[in-house]
Amino acid sequence: MGRYVLKLDELGLEIAQIAFPAALAFTADPIASLVDTAFIGQIGPVELAAVGVSIALFNQVSRIAIFPLVSVTTSFVAEEDAIGRVSPEEEDSESLETGSTVNSENKELIPQNYSAEGPCKAKSPVSSFGIDKIENERRCIPSASSALVIGAILGLIQATFLISGAKPLLNFMGVGSDSPMLGPAQQYLTLRSLGAPAVLLSLAMQGVFRGFKDTKTPLYATVAGDVTNIILDPIFMFVFGLGVRGAAIAHVLSQYLISVILLWRLMKQVDLLPPSIKHLRLGQFLRNGLLLLMRVVAVTFCVTLSASLAARQGSTSMAAFQVCLQVWLATSLLADGLAVAGQAILASAFAKKDYEKATATATRVLQLGLLLGLMLAAVLGLGLRFGARLFTSDADVLHMISIGIPFVAGTQPINALAFVFDGVNFGASDFAYSAYSMESLCSLIIPCLFLLSSSHKFIGIWVALTIYMSLRALAGFWRIGTGTGPWNFLRNL
Repeated sequence: MGRYVLKLDELGLEIAQIAFPAALAFTADPIASLVDTAFIGQIGPVELAAVGVSIALFNQVSRIAIFPLVSVTTSFVAEEDAIGRVSPEEEDSESLETGSTVNSENKELIPQNYSAEGPCKAKSPVSSFGIDKIENERRCIPSASSALVIGAILGLIQATFLISGAKPLLNFMGVGSDSPMLGPAQQYLTLRSLGAPAVLLSLAMQGVFRGFKDTKTPLYATVAGDVTNIILDPIFMFVFGLGVRGAAIAHVLSQYLISVILLWRLMKQVDLLPPSIKHLRLGQFLRNGLLLLMRVVAVTFCVTLSASLAARQGSTSMAAFQVCLQVWLATSLLADGLAVAGQAILASAFAKKDYEKATATATRVLQLGLLLGLMLAAVLGLGLRFGARLFTSDADVLHMISIGIPFVAGTQPINALAFVFDGVNFGASDFAYSAYSMESLCSLIIPCLFLLSSSHKFIGIWVALTIYMSLRALAGFWRIGTGTGPWNFLRNL
């Protein structure tokens, strides 16, 4: 099947139409962060390192809430939308029970007594007045309302947590009370945390649109916000003389703009006020979200620990690590576009019990992921040596960046496969396996990080991160390759 990897058949076009805009949206925010980094690098290496620690801390705390929320929302919405589009003649009494997952180990996403028309039936008086057309235009997707409620609550909690605990959290990250990085780091983190509610809400809404297989709307909103951020950066930082505070304010304003745009678009497509609280199905959201929360806490701890270990080696090491990490994540997130396409298409296929399409989709997105990773490795291996000067002119920092380039470039194929495997397994609603396997892997990586960073310093951290991503990819391959869990139907093919 390898020769069909780039074939633009019906499946290939469906993947491309979802993956390409999603990939661009995923990379827009890291690119905006890279622009922040480039502007801040012109102020000095201390400020660059300080903002690097703050961005790492903010992003990792955000991921604890964002990743479970967005992933569960995408699967819920894709399944509800798919089931809602299946005609009554095509449905059977078990479609909703087995559509969410064919693995008895996992809890169903959509309960047995749920009907895609269930919440809408409560609106029958409206339909009786002849407004069926409006009902069809504004879809009844309870998970969309659930995502917004949970996103708003988590955003407020995150903002409160980061603002009130900025100094001790930065101390934990290796920025001591006597460090010159503490002042600018605390200023940036406190101001940027004001945007946490907007970040959580916007990403929850992106999860809804991805469930509809619409990744263009989030792309347009994200680009509008990030272009605003890039324009405001030099104005606040240099014209108004706010320095790192200006960078944080520009970023916060851009995030609220993204949220407003997405909410405006979503209200045109979805009825966000279900007939009653029970239709929000918060219980199913929280059960599956907690499984992914376990997973993302493990992932977050590993990445945050690596940044903390780099910070403890000094501002030069941290500044170089920040640049390498931002590039590493920005390019690797291109593969997340394929992961989103795989998740949305697979969730819909499993809901309809179309296992032939599920198999073809998983195969295609994994092949594309490997190809993308190889291309990224070649581009970064050649380009980053010349592009590093965009972020800093400090000779010591540039030397450290050159040491990290082989790892940043060489791990791209591994990273791409790991991200795509995540999307494939989420599309199969295999949240339990994803959670428990990641917990096991991180229990091995944490001591590895301490050992290698102690013995080999900056290089040791990147060796440990390479091992970490390799194990993530291997875990995804094992699940599908052995035909276990939701993939047990593969044994009969």
